[in-house]
Amino acid sequence: MSKSSGQGMFNSELPRFLIGSEGGESRELGDTDMRKISGDYGEEEEEEDEDQSERQIVVGICSMMKKSKSKPMTEILERLCKFEYITVVIFPEEVILNEPVEKWPLCDCLISFHSKGFALDKAVSYAKLRNPLLINDLDMQYFIQDRREVYRILQEEGIDLPRYAVLNRDPDRPEECNLVESEDHVEVNGEVFHKPFVEKPVSAEDHNVYIYYPTSAGGGSQRLFRKIGSRSSVYSPESTVRKTGSYIYEEFMPTDGTDVKVYTVGPDYAHAEARKSPALDGKVERDSEGKEIRYPVMLTAMEKLVARKVCLAFKQTVCGFDLLRANGHSFVCDVNGFSFVKNSMKYYDDCAKVLGNMVMRELAPQLHIPWSIPMEAEDIPIVPTTSGTMMELRCVIAVIRHGDRTPKQKMKMEVRNALFFELFEKYGGYKSGKLKLKKPKQLQEVLDIARQLLAELVLHNDCEIEEKKSKLEQLKTVLEMYGHFSGINRKVQLTYLPNGQPKASSEEEDALKEGPSLLLVLKWGGELTPAGRVQAEELGRAFRCMYPGGQGDYAGFPGCGLLRLHSTYRHDLKIYASDEGRVQMTAAAFAKGLLALEGELTPILVQMVKSANMNGLLDSDSDSLTDCQQRVKARLHEIMQKNKDFSEEDYSKLAPTGSPSLVNSMGVIFNPVSTCDRVHTLIKSLTWQICKRLEDPKSADLQLYHSETLELMLQRWSKLERDFRMKNGRYDISKIPDIYDCVKYDTQHNSSLGLEDTLELFRLSRALADIIIPQEYGITKAEKLDIASAYCLPLVKKIQLDLQRTHEDEAVNKLHPLYSRGVMSPGRHVRTRLYFTSESHVHSLLNIFRYGGLLDELKDDQWKQAMDYLSAVTELNYMTQIVIMLYEDNNKDPSSEERFHVELHFSPGVKGCKDEENAPMGFGFRPASSENHEMQTDPGSLEDLSQDEPDRAALTEPISIQRKSPLIRGRKAGSMEALSESNTSSRGLAYRIFPSTSRQSPEIKPSGLGAQCAGLFSASFPNLRDLARVPRKKPCSLRNRSSQTGFEGCSLVPSIYPLETLHNSLSLKQVDEFLTTLCKNGSETQFKRLKSLSAMFESHSQPSIDVDNQETPMSTPVQNQPAPQSLWYTSSPPSTVSSSGPSSPSVPEPSSNFRFNSE
Repeated sequence: MSKSSGQGMFNSELPRFLIGSEGGESRELGDTDMRKISGDYGEEEEEEDEDQSERQIVVGICSMMKKSKSKPMTEILERLCKFEYITVVIFPEEVILNEPVEKWPLCDCLISFHSKGFALDKAVSYAKLRNPLLINDLDMQYFIQDRREVYRILQEEGIDLPRYAVLNRDPDRPEECNLVESEDHVEVNGEVFHKPFVEKPVSAEDHNVYIYYPTSAGGGSQRLFRKIGSRSSVYSPESTVRKTGSYIYEEFMPTDGTDVKVYTVGPDYAHAEARKSPALDGKVERDSEGKEIRYPVMLTAMEKLVARKVCLAFKQTVCGFDLLRANGHSFVCDVNGFSFVKNSMKYYDDCAKVLGNMVMRELAPQLHIPWSIPMEAEDIPIVPTTSGTMMELRCVIAVIRHGDRTPKQKMKMEVRNALFFELFEKYGGYKSGKLKLKKPKQLQEVLDIARQLLAELVLHNDCEIEEKKSKLEQLKTVLEMYGHFSGINRKVQLTYLPNGQPKASSEEEDALKEGPSLLLVLKWGGELTPAGRVQAEELGRAFRCMYPGGQGDYAGFPGCGLLRLHSTYRHDLKIYASDEGRVQMTAAAFAKGLLALEGELTPILVQMVKSANMNGLLDSDSDSLTDCQQRVKARLHEIMQKNKDFSEEDYSKLAPTGSPSLVNSMGVIFNPVSTCDRVHTLIKSLTWQICKRLEDPKSADLQLYHSETLELMLQRWSKLERDFRMKNGRYDISKIPDIYDCVKYDTQHNSSLGLEDTLELFRLSRALADIIIPQEYGITKAEKLDIASAYCLPLVKKIQLDLQRTHEDEAVNKLHPLYSRGVMSPGRHVRTRLYFTSESHVHSLLNIFRYGGLLDELKDDQWKQAMDYLSAVTELNYMTQIVIMLYEDNNKDPSSEERFHVELHFSPGVKGCKDEENAPMGFGFRPASSENHEMQTDPGSLEDLSQDEPDRAALTEPISIQRKSPLIRGRKAGSMEALSESNTSSRGLAYRIFPSTSRQSPEIKPSGLGAQCAGLFSASFPNLRDLARVPRKKPCSLRNRSSQTGFEGCSLVPSIYPLETLHNSLSLKQVDEFLTTLCKNGSETQFKRLKSLSAMFESHSQPSIDVDNQETPMSTPVQNQPAPQSLWYTSSPPSTVSSSGPSSPSVPEPSSNFRFNSE
């Protein structure tokens, strides 16, 4: 308030803050009723004359005492009373409830609002009797109590709402209503809502809102309620909707786990806060004073317009409403009416100013009070500020393999019966020639067909059913497992074969038949185990330390690091997963650890994880191999069928890249056929031992890991025994990964059975798998690249967009700097994209970085060392991670290539059995520059943090992981942030870097990455050139712990290898040009391949039928978008981004079908 406009506004003495009594009399509050005002509103005023005769404006507060005496109301009224001509009178609750309105206190302006027990009818009568200025309209408060009316008004105002339908039930005849309920959707008045959907009682006073989840995500429902202690919702296995009462059904909006509450004070002022969505895990985050943690956020221009519309439409000056930010839009889902912000001094100041000015503007002229309208705008425009000169983490991209799972099992059969063709046509299989059936209803139809055909076989033994009886029985048995269907653990794939299936394996020895057929592939198993959930959750927890302030006590201090970034909308997080159940559950468990969530995974999966099964982003059809893969598999099959020791020619054929892991495995095998003979003998021994156990009465009810029985274990191994050795005596090497899978699972989880020779079977099958699995993705470098681009070209394009789109813009939700007390750097914004997928994508993406020509090994020592390390890695195990981190150095010239700095990191995932002795050694994160050498004490320590910025919690000692965490912890937890300019070295380096035990090679630039991150990252090692000369030593702090540490209730949970740095001095331009070239080449290759495939299929295509219940993804992150603007451009603060690169973007080839939005 300027001096010229503030005259007469404030009184420096205690305000007249009165409680009204009968007949309009008032009494002044004593010292016990009021507390001294802190904070100054304007210039000092002259002392008020006690006998002042000017007319006062009386503001009446008419509400239940719980509301009128609340802390926010008291804070605002104290400030309102500082206006010289305003007196506040609070209507006593007993007067409101028991006295006629004629006896209520008199007032010029009325603030009155409904809450439980309030006499709204009497308040309306009082307003008609006395005609005061109404801050909040009273008649409209009847509408606010009915959600149907709220939605109607919002719709009339053109405000975006979730799609909804109203179900009105007659209380006397509740069964007579327009509701049709199915397993995964409801139909209300003809409108279909697929799960997840929301069910809200029509009464706004009823807070029992339910969210129903699809069976593919685990089913059940989340039940929301008014906060009780630390809970605001609870998960329930109940999946059916309520059968009594009237409800609104609406589409569920995926908001990434955060709700926005908006508070208006008039049409031109809105304060917004973010809080954790109550639907996520139901736990209310509270601060040290027990108050729910919320963070103010900035509203977009469109959202401010929505706030204005809501305020005016409902005629509520002070009004709260809920916003859902989803898919780039904002939707209003609830209007609460009169509502104040809690615990924001800035809001209390603003609210009192706006209300005081409003009252004076309306009433001062009528009452002849000398008051001039303030010239100052009430809503101050905000300009974001930069976050300093340190190197700033801007983007984290991680591609992660799923966690530990049960053995995957698969059965193939060729089917020709008309019933299967009818099913294929019913669900639109002829559109693409392929069909995936996962929904319970679809699997039930397959089971019905199997039962019908088996019944016909019993009645007519010679009937024309061409499906083999044993296969049909297995199909029936697997589909009947568990007693219920869930898309998470079983699926059926059907592929159209125009000329039938060529016979190749022991499974298919029938004579070739004429005409088209369908290849039915039944897949089961492969579920995420409890150990896999623990691994994913712990890795998520460890990932937090990558972010600014990540070294804090994240569990006990929610205002720290990543959790603080995420809560305050400074963290732009998207999590994608393929459509495999184990991958989606891994993503949900990781999110649970990353964001410190609690409770079941289903609500987290539905809200946080985007299903990315579009354009092959994270999914791949492993049964549809490219020509190159077919050739590679045939060559592998040929080499592995030789009954003689590997020759030099075999070594050059099988391991042309000279990879040590391959060469070592070939050395273990010597003769592939004799090794396969030994493996087959060991499997027979294993099945015999299991049979013996089954005959033993003591083992009859033995429960194995994850509820498996000995019978099911015997089925697994018996099938492998049959399938591995074909009728012609040759071995089907495609079964080797399955054998290794099973023995790895039993060695880890069922070792208590004490079966003999399992370790030898593990050793031999692992050696075979270490050749077969990586070489299936290509033997030569050219083949590896070709197959890799077929698998993950869409993912590579998406990663390129993620790096390009890392900038500040209006579309990204941000924190409001003026309100962010306790948040030292509101301008900082980090973009995180997490991609959870299967082994094929991880192998392919790693091959792209290794063989795509990113760097020249001969010219770059660091890259050569990284390639040597990758060559020594034998297996990309569960939880393998490829991590790309982008930094911006604000000290560098905006046009410099050094402005943006990219680092590439890798972890081979969880440790396998007996890995300790021969695990390859990486080189950790990059060592510090030699200038900081004198500051170091040991490889695990951090340099002096005394010059660090204030937004940082104290360092903590590492947490002991014995029987707790599957991650190896480092010695100290550290920050991932860089030092400020005040701690620069003599060469002017402005960032904190990783400490080293020796001087660093001058060719390797120091990283913007901060200190060691509690177990997520490997310890740093000495100079790379020194490492090439001296034998490598294993650091005891990281490598000497046994991987046998187990977890209660989770069998054995192995540790996860820390991340190793592959390269830490890449420029963004360099990476972008590499990805552009790769995408261009890959698109051309893929276009040729797609053209030939479509031509082949067109000749066999048949008409298809569209079905309503086709699977629709939860959200649609992949859309047709124009090509992104150039990476090098000037953005708004906090960072100015530009470079000497091309002025226009690399536009993908017209042949490419892939376009992504910035998400």
